[in-house]
Amino acid sequence: MNINNLILAKNLTKLTNQASEGLETGKAPILEQVTPTTAKLLKWWFQTDFCDNRAFNFHAGQRQAILNTIYAHEVLGAKTLQALYVQVAPDELLADKDLLNELSQPKHAHPKYCLKMATGTGKTWVLQTLLIWQALNKQALPDDERFTRHFLIVAPGLIVYERLLDAFRGKGSHFASSDIAHYHSLFVPDTYREQIDHFVQTNVCTKDEIGSKVTGNGMIAITNWHLLVDDEQNDITPCSPDPKHVVKSLLPISPGKSAGNALEQLDRNYLRGAVLDYLADLSELMVFNDEAHHIHTSKKAGEISEVEWQKSLLTIAASKDNRFVQIDFSATPYNQVGTPKKARKVYFPHISVDFELKTAMRTGLVKSLVLDKRKEIGALPFKVKAERDADGKPILSEGQRVMLRAGLAKLTKLETDFAKIDPQRFPKMLVVCEDTYVTPCVVAFLQEEGLKEKEIMAIDSTRKGELKPSEWQAVREHLFDVDSHATPRVIVSVLMLREGFDVNNICVIVPLRTTGSIILLEQTIGRGLRLMWREPEYSDIKQENRHRINQGKEPQSLIDILSIVEHPAFQHFYDELMQEGLVATTSEESEEGSSTGDLITVGLREDYAKYDFAIPFILREADESLQQHDIDHKTLAPFDTLTLSQLNKMIGKGDVFTSQDVQSKTLFGDYRIDGGIMTATGYNDFVARLTNRLSAVLSAPITKSAKTYANKSHFPYLQINQAKLAGWIDNYIRHRLFNTHFIPLEDENWRVLLLDVVAQHIITTLARALLAAENTEMTAIAEVTHRYLSEVPKLTLRESASLPVNKCIYERLPYPTKSGGFEKSFIELANHDGHVEAFCKINEQKHYFVRLRYVKDDGLPAYYSPDFLVRTQSAIYLVETKAQAQMNHPNVQRKQRAAVAWCDRINELTLEQRQKRDWHYVLLGEDLFYEWRDKNARLDELLHFAKLRPLDEKKQAGLW
Repeated sequence: MNINNLILAKNLTKLTNQASEGLETGKAPILEQVTPTTAKLLKWWFQTDFCDNRAFNFHAGQRQAILNTIYAHEVLGAKTLQALYVQVAPDELLADKDLLNELSQPKHAHPKYCLKMATGTGKTWVLQTLLIWQALNKQALPDDERFTRHFLIVAPGLIVYERLLDAFRGKGSHFASSDIAHYHSLFVPDTYREQIDHFVQTNVCTKDEIGSKVTGNGMIAITNWHLLVDDEQNDITPCSPDPKHVVKSLLPISPGKSAGNALEQLDRNYLRGAVLDYLADLSELMVFNDEAHHIHTSKKAGEISEVEWQKSLLTIAASKDNRFVQIDFSATPYNQVGTPKKARKVYFPHISVDFELKTAMRTGLVKSLVLDKRKEIGALPFKVKAERDADGKPILSEGQRVMLRAGLAKLTKLETDFAKIDPQRFPKMLVVCEDTYVTPCVVAFLQEEGLKEKEIMAIDSTRKGELKPSEWQAVREHLFDVDSHATPRVIVSVLMLREGFDVNNICVIVPLRTTGSIILLEQTIGRGLRLMWREPEYSDIKQENRHRINQGKEPQSLIDILSIVEHPAFQHFYDELMQEGLVATTSEESEEGSSTGDLITVGLREDYAKYDFAIPFILREADESLQQHDIDHKTLAPFDTLTLSQLNKMIGKGDVFTSQDVQSKTLFGDYRIDGGIMTATGYNDFVARLTNRLSAVLSAPITKSAKTYANKSHFPYLQINQAKLAGWIDNYIRHRLFNTHFIPLEDENWRVLLLDVVAQHIITTLARALLAAENTEMTAIAEVTHRYLSEVPKLTLRESASLPVNKCIYERLPYPTKSGGFEKSFIELANHDGHVEAFCKINEQKHYFVRLRYVKDDGLPAYYSPDFLVRTQSAIYLVETKAQAQMNHPNVQRKQRAAVAWCDRINELTLEQRQKRDWHYVLLGEDLFYEWRDKNARLDELLHFAKLRPLDEKKQAGLW
């Protein structure tokens, strides 16, 4: 069987990439082949428009793993591993009968995928993403057999188990610190966020809660595989005649064993069976096996056989058919077959994606590797195992002592050099011992070499690599927080830290184990592969290191370099990596240089304050408010067209009146008059209607529709005290309307108020008075806060790609090592121009608050930071330097518009709020800059000429 060619992964990747072509623009064929929910998720995860608005995204390896799994499961819909081969690699089945026989086994009779991803490349993110994909689709399509809301996540041990719990529940069960919450902008669109948050929070089960916790229409069960497997079964065959096996099958306890009758042990045995039964009874389940190399096969006497956990999987899957899905994650998905000297790898047949360590190293997703080849190491005898003294007690061999001294020397150098760049970076050394008897010897030797007790952390474990539960909790918190503390400096372990110990600062590894296991070696190296220096300012020097290593040269720095003290037993592994240009060697001579290459830290100059920039942030705009002024009825115009007696003669008595506004035709009075006296209630209603007319729809257009009038009245023109307005109307009617004391309820005087001409006069007069009283006053100036560039007290830059400056808060400013000539020339001109008072290059990551929001040409929002800030005597300029070819890009022009609008807002502030200068935006093309510079023009003249000036609306519309 030739499965080592990983043909399934190769062919599936080819098919997936064809279907995903154009996904970055949202137009890939796969979007038509998947469900609408999956299509939305794929766009959110991988479309450029969304990726550009996030600080973190999936890298190429994670992307391939996600897409391959979705394509195989949702598009191809293979219900067994063999069916997947038929669609993806049929020729392999015809050519290899052994493979066909392997795929016919029951353990492959369901959808099954293995994601081969190098240690440190984010397998947990892929796991969470696939879980979200399944859960959201199941919610949208409850009857679709391809999806489920029941998940079982299996860890190989306590460390990985605890890490997975933290990823889903958050540290200390604080969900805000979970991956799902912290990276929500990556995992799920806002429209699904609440749904996913609720699903995760209500469905996560610890290993002790599986089958007993009430969940919310789903399950995310997290356990280590030990819960589901009885360790004693590993040594007993089902048909064994051993009396112990017979007794065990008949009795619930184990006679003669000290812990056999303990209630805790009996509970665990009972719950183990209950959990298996519960999982087996579920109608559907997706199992994620983290570090899956533990649970597939084991080797006895040269033969490969199933381990107990694989048997448990078959029990769980038996009743589910294709509704049982298995997704395995492993950096080393193979079994090592043969003797140590003739060992060979046999890869799992269901590897569906291959993102190997070599690829991760080439792309800079993990640390680069170097071997410390020292003269004294070269002189070591090959026997580097621990020895025994005269009393039979283990002692370190001389070779092991030299290796430890070499590791300590490298660690001390890294600590010294790294502290010059960042005092809060604490490199660590990991020592992997051959067994637990050697660990105390290593600790004692390190103390003899001058290390204090608190500087050493020893993690002893059982022969299976597990800590006792009573010891684990005491170690856990300190162990996973070592990156943030100076101590411990050295961590000593046997098997406990072979996987799941995912910290970033392991920079030196001393492998004292002499085992020939390639898997164990890869897992040991994997503990130190996670990046320590992730900030963009270190990208150039790390890329140069990789280039030099590929050429067979020593790296110039040890930034994100994992140093391994050479062990003769692993030379064949190192040789393989060296041949591919992935591992370099260091010698004693190289120790004289700096571990950080030409990286330097530049701080604030002593007189930085006079070169600082205060960036205004408007918290609240300047407020204008309407001031309420009382209306004096004596100042209002009376009704003098007709006298009161003339009006009374005109109207007569005992008629029906309906008052209507002559402008809007709105009815506001309909009273039947029977010759009696109008009641006080009727007059009050009349005044109330006038009040409503004036306050609610004063500016409304003419309408005869009662419905339109009612709709408009929901949005008042004047939101003032209506009781006060009613009082003004009443006073005006009684004391000024007819230039005499008018009593509405006396002698039927109220009748004249219902005449259109009188009602309209009241409305018009009071409306004018209200508008005249609408004086706006500035009640508060804009509330502004400032952020200063000096809030970033230091920058890390390369001395070879920076210039000393004297008009900046920093002593040096960097420029790009590639295509950075324009920025370098700009810095030089600004530094020597006497009319430039201060300037600074903006670091997008450090000066994150100096950014503007704009809308891209596809309609999505985005942020960008200008390249420079320049201050002259009269102005402050935001300068964007662009190569000439980029000047007319649509998004560049949209940035212009956003920047001009921002500057206009700032210029409306008081002078004190904007450093007593006008702010302007300059989009500076390369050709224009060099043309002016070569003619000896000053930079301030160039910026004044090139600044974008505010335009009126018509010109602005024409320009954009």
